This record gives sequence, C-alpha cells and structure tokens, in this order.
Amino acid sequence: MSALATTTYVELRKMVDTRAGRWLLVVMAAVGGAAVAAVAIWGDAQEQSLQTYLSFAALPLALLLPVLGIMSATQEWTQRTGLVTFTLEPRRGRVVLAKSLAALVLGVVVLAAAALACAVATLFSTSPQAWDLPGAMAGGVVLAMGIYLLQGLAFGMVFLSTPLAIVASFVLPTVWTIVSTLNERFETAASWLDLSRVTEPLLAGQMAGDDWGRLATSSLLWLGLPMALGTWRVLTREVK
Repeated sequence: MSALATTTYVELRKMVDTRAGRWLLVVMAAVGGAAVAAVAIWGDAQEQSLQTYLSFAALPLALLLPVLGIMSATQEWTQRTGLVTFTLEPRRGRVVLAKSLAALVLGVVVLAAAALACAVATLFSTSPQAWDLPGAMAGGVVLAMGIYLLQGLAFGMVFLSTPLAIVASFVLPTVWTIVSTLNERFETAASWLDLSRVTEPLLAGQMAGDDWGRLATSSLLWLGLPMALGTWRVLTREVK
C-alpha cells in the first residue's frame, strides 16, 4: 500500500472512529431517512419515484456533508492531534490531499446508503415512472454533494476551528443570498456567484449552456479560494 493510500485510510478511520463523527453519520442517516419517509407517507402517489426520493434525500445531505468535511479538517487543531499527525507524516500537503480523498470516499458511501434507502422506498411505489432516474440528475447529485463536502473541508482549513468554520460555512453563503435578493445590483452577480442557486439545475439534471460556467465561477469563489487559503494555513501554521 502506498504512503498516500495509507494516510488516506488513517484519515478515513479518524472521521468515523470519533464519537462526534459517528453521531454525525447517525444524524445524516436519520434526517435523510425521515425525508424519504415523509415523501412516502404524505407525498402524492404519482410522485413517489426514485427521482423524487433522491431529490428530497439530497437536501439534508447538502447541509450536513460540509460539517463532515469541517470536522475532518479541524481535528488536528481542535483535538490537539496535530503533533502526532504531522510527526508521523511531516509532509502536510500529503495530509491535506489524504483528508480530501478520505472525505470524498466517505461522502460516496453516504450517498450510496441514501440511494439504497431511496430504492427501497421506491419498491412500494405505484407510480408508472417510479424507477425513472435521468443519468444527468444522478451524476449532478454526486457532483453537487462533492462540491459541498469539499467546501466544508476548505472552510475547516481556513478557520482551523470547528465552531467558527461551521458558522462561517452557513452564515456567509446565506448572507450573500439575502443581500443579492434584496439588492437588484447584485442580482446578476448572484446568478454567477451564489452556489446554492447555480447548483439547482445540477441537482435537477438540467445543466445547459452557461450553467456550467456559472457552476465553475461559483465553485472557484466558494471552494477554490478557501481551499487555497486553507491549504496555505495548514502548511504554515505552527503546531502546538
């Protein structure tokens, strides 16, 4: 096993072996299951399809997956494990890469579990289009969840504090959305820089034309810039 694979495996274990990590996974499973159950119980019988279930299950995951990334990024600084981590692997850039890969692997596992729950619920659907799921939508959900997950990881590395990073990851995009809604001068900018807005067609599997450019621009602001700044902070921050 290569050094990067070993470090990635260690980071993956660290994400699920802590009490906070396990409880976060439990909360995600419970909230996602509740969303699917709500559609199955109260939703229109003709709309109880795999596509509908997946759309509703993706909503809580979009909120909670960034927290998973944040917790992974801040472990060395909030739980005082930095001396151990960076002594065993002094190349901090490799640790950052391993954390990113581990977060994505765990994110895929979470999405697979959510898709399985949606498929089980679809078994009881009477809709003639119950199993219709456009490939563009399935791929869009995976890509959007990956973006949100890595955004959380990036914010965690910027602030190196779990509470601050969680607050910032929720408050800053929300404030931007509110300001762009109230002020018409920001409306055009928001159509390119509001991550929640530009991922709507991605989650619906309806990306076309400028949508990809808007997604790239918004991702550069909310993911690329924090990731670059956060990586610099991890590489240069003194470990105490």
